[in-house]
Amino acid sequence: MSGARQVRGGDKGLGSVLSGVAVAVGCVLFLGSFVWGALLYKPYTVPTDSMAPTIGQGDRVMAQRIDGDEVRRGDVVVFKDSLWGDLPMVKRVVGVGGDTVACCDKKGRLTLNGKPLDEPYLHTKGPASPTLFSATVPKGKLFLLGDHRSDSLDSREHLSDGGDGAVPRGAVSGRVDARAWPPDLGMLERPEAFKALPGGVSQPGPLRLILISAVVGAVLILGGAAYGPVARRMGRRGKRGGKQAEVAAGV
Repeated sequence: MSGARQVRGGDKGLGSVLSGVAVAVGCVLFLGSFVWGALLYKPYTVPTDSMAPTIGQGDRVMAQRIDGDEVRRGDVVVFKDSLWGDLPMVKRVVGVGGDTVACCDKKGRLTLNGKPLDEPYLHTKGPASPTLFSATVPKGKLFLLGDHRSDSLDSREHLSDGGDGAVPRGAVSGRVDARAWPPDLGMLERPEAFKALPGGVSQPGPLRLILISAVVGAVLILGGAAYGPVARRMGRRGKRGGKQAEVAAGV
């Protein structure tokens, strides 16, 4: 009888240790993911509908803090340029230094260095731009367009400002990885049309891994914290069951 009690006591002690470890590890993962995310990402609220349907007006996005040299064609970036205004803006990079961006070909498509681009992210299936244009992007700059081409003030509107409407790479402060609100966490895919071009496309940041770390941490914290109450309840049930057995046996 005493041996059985010792075994049960040992199991209880081991469970308490494991639950404590789970809570500790969970805290590290949960809090660490928030610190990690705060260091790498910054939230922005998009003020216009110029990036619809990819990003709507009022949507909140998570932008990875990057250097302008890390930007690739197809990226949706957050930038600020004095010629464009005093507020951060969100647009898609369609051309980098040395590229010639033009619109439109006979099928209404945007062309990059003379080759048509497939742009499934556009707001409408009509021409890729309601206005015709052609621009050569200076070295160290980016040509930026909104996905809602008929409702976007972008590089096309600044062609006469110098630099063919392009923005310096240094104006970029972040690359959008996901839409955080509305709460569907839509991860932004890199467009296929840019993958085969020199330099390829950028790789997504660790946002998904950060979220997984936070979820796992929360589960460990809740599971570890729940062990004590559950163990006590099970212990009380065991005692009641033992007493009932003793009564039934006439002890």
